[in-house]
Amino acid sequence: MSFAKAVKMAYKEIVGNKMRTFLTMLGIIIGVSAVIIMVSIVQGTTSRITERLESMGTNLLSVRIMGRGADSFLEYDEVLSLSDKYGILGVAPVASGNATVKYGTNTMDITVEGVDENYQSVRNHTVQSGRFIAPLDVKYRHKVILLGSEVVKELFTIQNPIGETVKLNGSNYTVIGVLEEKGSSIGGSNDEKVLIPISTAQRFLKTEGIRSLFIQAESAEMVDVAYAELEKFLLNRFKNDEDAFRIFNQSEMLSTVNEVTNNMALMLGGIAAISLIVGGIGIMNIMLVSVTERTREIGIRKAIGAKRKDILIQFLIESATISGFGGIIGVIIGLAGNKMLNMFAGINTKSTVSVLVIAFSFSLIVGVFFGIYPANKASKLKPVDALRFE
Repeated sequence: MSFAKAVKMAYKEIVGNKMRTFLTMLGIIIGVSAVIIMVSIVQGTTSRITERLESMGTNLLSVRIMGRGADSFLEYDEVLSLSDKYGILGVAPVASGNATVKYGTNTMDITVEGVDENYQSVRNHTVQSGRFIAPLDVKYRHKVILLGSEVVKELFTIQNPIGETVKLNGSNYTVIGVLEEKGSSIGGSNDEKVLIPISTAQRFLKTEGIRSLFIQAESAEMVDVAYAELEKFLLNRFKNDEDAFRIFNQSEMLSTVNEVTNNMALMLGGIAAISLIVGGIGIMNIMLVSVTERTREIGIRKAIGAKRKDILIQFLIESATISGFGGIIGVIIGLAGNKMLNMFAGINTKSTVSVLVIAFSFSLIVGVFFGIYPANKASKLKPVDALRFE
């Protein structure tokens, strides 16, 4: 019997039992769509986190100063001197704290960051309107402020807040700029904060020296060199006390995030794949029932010359067709589910061709694997016994 004829007979048998075929496919459909949706959610989350980290620069190092005894900070001039070190392109000191900002009757609790003019290039923070903090603002402790995009939305009904006066814990500050929207990162929202000159912030927050700073390496390839130079300086500064500071490598963080999310994708995909195996067991169960129902038909076909191979191929094609169609429907539902999550739940999903192909291929393999036993059982039936079957 030709392969085309076997396919035709298998198709006729499947179409003849539409409801049973659909119920058999259900496990495969659920499994494939679950794999696609779960893995897409993880990949979408990974993509978003990666974009946020890369937007801050993969050549970025951040430093936290804990200090050694009474010596718990760096002087501003010491921090600026780091820009002369080999491999370091820029340095941005930061003094941060929390405050309440008010405009009219609208108030909002925000993060305050005291920065200088270097912060814009080192942290890749640009303004959508107005200007950034200038050296003169730092030198003369000007009470000027840049607002994050969410702060503007919360406080202002007017389109352009530039030149307006807001109150920061009761003190008046003039708005000189609005930051470009950056979204959230691991450290929290980048849009629910305000920037003021670092000299003003130190007085406002009642802090001494610098305890937080960002270092921009000349390139991603120079990060290790910049790290070594920075570590050497800090060890010398704090008398070889490694606990006096912490250096965080942005590229290492990115690598760790990708590793964790990839493992999570594999885990969730594995959990969802269990339903595919359950669906495969359902296929095997229905195919065994089909063998029992068609025992006399198998006996007649063998009696008129059908070979064992012909019977085996026919039943394998039936199980592969059921799982294949189930896989296609599952892919369609999975893609539709991703789109609905994006539109209505605001969940970022990312479907890749490789995930779709793997999910469909796995469904097909499951169908063939679990169809082998019923097909083999059918092919081994003896014509005499099959014809006697009631």
